[in-house]
Amino acid sequence: MNFALTEEQRACRAAIERICQDFPLDYWLEKDRHGGFPHDFHKAVADAGWLGIAMPQEYGGAGLGIAEAALMMETVCASGAGLAGASTLHFNIFGLHPVVVFGSEAQKRRWLPRSIAGADKACFAVTEPNTGLNTLKLKTMAVRHGDRYVVHGQKVWISTAQVANKMLLLARTTPADQVAKPSLGLSLFYTDLDRSRVEVREIEKMGRKAVDSNQVFIDGLEIPEEDRIGEEGRGFEYILHGINPERILVAAETIGTGRAALARAAAYAGERMVFDRPIGKNQAIQHPLAQRWIELESATLLYQKAAWLYDQGLPCAAEANAAKYAAGEYGFAACETAVLTHGGMGYAKEYHVERFFRETMISRLAPVSSQMILCFIAEKVLGLPRSY
Repeated sequence: MNFALTEEQRACRAAIERICQDFPLDYWLEKDRHGGFPHDFHKAVADAGWLGIAMPQEYGGAGLGIAEAALMMETVCASGAGLAGASTLHFNIFGLHPVVVFGSEAQKRRWLPRSIAGADKACFAVTEPNTGLNTLKLKTMAVRHGDRYVVHGQKVWISTAQVANKMLLLARTTPADQVAKPSLGLSLFYTDLDRSRVEVREIEKMGRKAVDSNQVFIDGLEIPEEDRIGEEGRGFEYILHGINPERILVAAETIGTGRAALARAAAYAGERMVFDRPIGKNQAIQHPLAQRWIELESATLLYQKAAWLYDQGLPCAAEANAAKYAAGEYGFAACETAVLTHGGMGYAKEYHVERFFRETMISRLAPVSSQMILCFIAEKVLGLPRSY
């Protein structure tokens, strides 16, 4: 058993750190204040070839695993970019995995190189207002007319839809009451986001202002048959192949954000003088910070194990979900402790930790809630009866 990073992984981390040096804390503070997609950061990562870190080499990717992709995303967040920085890149890293696995050769050559090069920006349109995590009950309909589909419906919490030119869309192609089993009847498409047929309304939210979240209204969007991934009606099965990698990446990103907050808190505790001594000399300050470090380390081991299992082609659903759960709880706790360590200054934007604190809340809510993960572990690992 070897816990050391490989030479390739160390080189990857060093390369990402060099890119992130050009986008310091104040860059992300400005984005948090005023918004605006970080196009220059996205371009810098794309130009260096890292958007395709886990994509096949024959389409321009690096051909590395989810372990390397997760390390990359942890490094981005730990640089001070936080979850805003990660969300700038997130979809490019894992979003087109269903195309890699189930797409035709023509689709791979048409779509993957452009995504890897950063020429296309895409959004992931699955969640709907009235279904939440009950994906099998999606209502957005794609009705076939010859060699095309016409789509009507609504989506919500769709990231980057303000800047995207492509959309990975899950829609119903067979009514729910006409399918042999609930997991059938949904189809997956990767298509142009035609704004004459798709209205995008931004949702004001707690954090991560640089990366927009939206309500999406689809009214008569036409999708050619060649933009459907795989077989009609099997889209739900296809998106499942991207779920575990996403859990792992979100875990790594949250841990990285927690590390950024913890580093700033430790530095502040060593410098801040009260009663003629640094506050970091007090155990009431030391112990919570030390505990957060231990927690982040334990969550790191969870995500690394899950990533290793995934890259070996082994089952990893329990580990991926556990990593996402632990990272969400511990990353949030690290950011909360960082704010408290700064005292009143932790509430001030210029010290950055309140931004990390706000951003890590999303990791406890999405892409799956902590409670749903506990239900999954209880049923699938412990053998308890399903609760919902």
